[in-house]
Amino acid sequence: MFARYRKDTSIKPVPAAPVQDAPKPKVAPSPSSAAPQPAPATRQEARKAARADVPDKIAQRRLRINALKSDLHKRLLEDLNLAALEKASEAEVRAEISAIVAEALSEFDVVLNHDERMMLNHDLYFEVMGLGPLEPLLGDDTINDILVNGPKQIFIERAGKLELSDVTFRDDRHLMRIVDKVVSAVGRRVDESNPYVDARLADGSRFNAMVAPVAVDGALVSIRKFKKEKLGIQDLVDFGAFSPEMALYLEAAVATRLNVIVSGGTGSGKTTTLNALSSFIGNEERVLTIEDTAELQLQQIHVGRMESRPANMEGKGAVTQRDCLRNALRMRPDRIIVGETRGEEVIDMLQAMNTGHDGSMTTIHANNARDGISRLENMVAMAGLEMPLRAVRSQIGSAVNLIVQVSRLQDGSRRMMSITEITGMEGEIITMQEIFRFERTGLEPGGKIVGHFTATGLRSSFAERFARWGYDLPATLYEPTGPR
Repeated sequence: MFARYRKDTSIKPVPAAPVQDAPKPKVAPSPSSAAPQPAPATRQEARKAARADVPDKIAQRRLRINALKSDLHKRLLEDLNLAALEKASEAEVRAEISAIVAEALSEFDVVLNHDERMMLNHDLYFEVMGLGPLEPLLGDDTINDILVNGPKQIFIERAGKLELSDVTFRDDRHLMRIVDKVVSAVGRRVDESNPYVDARLADGSRFNAMVAPVAVDGALVSIRKFKKEKLGIQDLVDFGAFSPEMALYLEAAVATRLNVIVSGGTGSGKTTTLNALSSFIGNEERVLTIEDTAELQLQQIHVGRMESRPANMEGKGAVTQRDCLRNALRMRPDRIIVGETRGEEVIDMLQAMNTGHDGSMTTIHANNARDGISRLENMVAMAGLEMPLRAVRSQIGSAVNLIVQVSRLQDGSRRMMSITEITGMEGEIITMQEIFRFERTGLEPGGKIVGHFTATGLRSSFAERFARWGYDLPATLYEPTGPR
C-alpha cells in the first residue's frame, strides 16, 4: 500500500529486546531454600511489598520500549525513502511509519497495548520527520527556552523560571544526530574543527549548539523559541513591560525617525522590543534588516532581509554583518535595522545613522544606558580604527538619539527599565537625560517584584521635533507618577 515510500519492500528482521517479561528458568531448590519462607506479618505489609514492585516493573517496561524504539528507528531509516517522504503529506508519512512498525512488531513477536503503540508511532514520526524528543517541548507554547546539557539533562524556561524536564535523549549519538539535522538544513556545519554554530529552526526559533571538544559532558544546545503571535506595543503594555505613557513617547520617537538602540542582557527581551518598536514604521518606507540569524518579524510591506554567513570548510566565503551593512547602504534604504551589533559593524552602523538613514535601530548587550555608550566605544576600538576618544564619542553622540534599556528581573518578568535620550557633548563627555524609568518599591512574599513606571519630570529634548511631525505630546506625559 505504501511501497512508494520504501527503499525495499523486503524487510530484514532487526533483533529487539522483547517487551514481555520473559519466563524465569526453573531452578531446582536447594535444601536450604526448600524450607518454607515466613509469610509477611500482616496482610497490610504484603500489599505494601506488592506496591513497591510496581514502579520497578514500569521502569523496566519503559526501558524495553525505549530499546525497541531505537531498533525500530534504525529499521525506518533503512526502509524509508526519505527523499520521497519530503513530498508526502503528514498523514501519509504517519500511515507508512505505522505500517512498518506493525510489521516489525509482528516479526519480533512483541505485544503492545493501544496507548503504547500510538505513543511509539508518534515518537518515531518525530524521530524521522522532526527533532525527536525536543518536538513536544517545541510544541508547548508555555515554554520560552529549551536548554540541553548533554543527552540526559534538558531544562526548560516557563514564565522566566528554569525547571528540569523529564525529556532525555538515548545517548550522545542520538543528540548529535538531531543537532546535525538542524544545522545541515540551513547550510551550516558543526564538528570538531568548527565546534559551535548559530542556526534557526523551520519556525524561526533561534538555535545555538556547541559540541566536543569544547562541550565536555555532551553537546550543549540552546533554543530560543519563536513566538507564533507577533507581540505589538499594546500587548507589551498589557503584560506590564512598560506603561501607556512610555508607549506614546516611543511611538513619537520611532515615527519621527530617531535613531534607537535597545540595550539589555541575554534573554531580557531586546529582540521582542525591537519588533514591537518597528510596528510604528510606516508601510511607505523601505526597511532593510541585517542579522546573524534571522529572527526579526517586521510587519511592514517593504522589508528586505539579510543574514550573514560563516566561512566554509576551507575558511573562505564568509559574509559578515559588516559586509551586509556596507552593501545595504547601496540599496536605497529608508531605515536599517541590525538585529544585534557586537563587533566592527558598529562603525558602518554609526556612519549610516549620521548620513541620512535616520530612524535606524539596533540592539546591544549592556546593563544600563551609560554602559551602552561605553560598549559602543569598545566596539569602535575593536574595529581597529585609530580614532581619538573624543572623535568616537562625538560620532556616537550625533548618531544615537535614544537608548531603551530592558531587563529580565529576578522574578522572571521582563521590564523596560529606562528610556534615556542622548542630548550631545559637554567637553569630552556624552550628555544624557532619563525620561522614563521603572521604580522598584518592594518584594511580595512569593518573590514577585513590586514597582511602577514613572516619568522623571524632564521634558524631552525632541519635543519640538515631535510637534513638527504632528506628535504634540502633552506636558503631563513627563510628570512623575506614583504607584497605580
